[in-house]
Amino acid sequence: MTFRRAPVRHAIAAGAVGLLAGTAHAQSSVTLYGVADAGIEYLSNVPSASGGSSQVRLTSGNMSTSRWGIRGVEDLGGGLKAIFELESGIAFDTGAQNNSSRLFDRGAFVGLGSKYGTVTLGRQTTPTYDTGLQLDPMGFAPRYSLYKSDDVLAGRADNAVKYRGKFGGLTATALYSTGRTGAGEVPGNYKVDRNIGASVLYEAGALMVGAAYDEFQGTTVATADRTDRRALIGANYAFGAARAFVGYRWYNGNVGTLPNNGSNLYWAGLRYALSPALSLAGAAYYTDTRNSSADPIMFVASADYAFSKRTDVYMNVGYALNRGNSQLGMNGFNSTTGSPTNVVPGKDQTGVVMGVRHKF
Repeated sequence: MTFRRAPVRHAIAAGAVGLLAGTAHAQSSVTLYGVADAGIEYLSNVPSASGGSSQVRLTSGNMSTSRWGIRGVEDLGGGLKAIFELESGIAFDTGAQNNSSRLFDRGAFVGLGSKYGTVTLGRQTTPTYDTGLQLDPMGFAPRYSLYKSDDVLAGRADNAVKYRGKFGGLTATALYSTGRTGAGEVPGNYKVDRNIGASVLYEAGALMVGAAYDEFQGTTVATADRTDRRALIGANYAFGAARAFVGYRWYNGNVGTLPNNGSNLYWAGLRYALSPALSLAGAAYYTDTRNSSADPIMFVASADYAFSKRTDVYMNVGYALNRGNSQLGMNGFNSTTGSPTNVVPGKDQTGVVMGVRHKF
């Protein structure tokens, strides 16, 4: 839904005011948008009083995070424009905000754009997110996708300055955050909660190649010298109705976002358009945890049928193979703090989710 200035009466009135003020009014627009995604999910080996049980539940945000947002743009002339965006996650199964402590948990930024690129200020996606999204066969679906093997890949940073420029087939992105989680900006210690990231993505015909780097510090003065570092590289290539994907993510750190301080994550997959309405996808994600035999593999198969450009139905089937007492469920690793707990440690998990998605 887009709201624009009325083209006739209001434009005449605005022009008259502009003449009196000696200034010109640039064209602007504000757009309300969103995604409504809900489904029913089955999971095996979910922790319970009896050790491990199957579970059937209604879920929100399966193929896309359910959300609503407002974005705006104003043409300032000479190729310069002002932009802003506010985006909030919604749990469609309960009607609650995804994040109870902040309304616009998915994004809140303002900036300026030109032919040389765009600079934005606020809470934003990291370059790793922007690039990894293009390299995952499942497109960073909230469940059953690459980022469930490492949720930081789909990260956002508070207090961030971000640059994004597109030059022909090359897109370059850089980000600096003075407080990734909001715990930073401590007087006398600029390292606390700092986040730095950069990425490049190159498209040439059927080929897309991308690489990204991300690092952040601990969230307190005592942990400011601890660092988590990630780098990823991947590619996809289209041939006929199919597109093949392959990628690798390196991780090392001691902030504590993943167990055992380091791992290698490999993935490969395929998307295939069986018809204009029906598309299929399959992927495998393998985590090689350093100095440990806890090396899980996640397999995913997906089918999506589009009734229109805005409405589709889907079914995803997944299997997490946990080896060496690893703890990867279809909805991510068990938290090191004990919540949430997605799967009984060392047990495999089967997941099936079916749902409907509408974009507005």
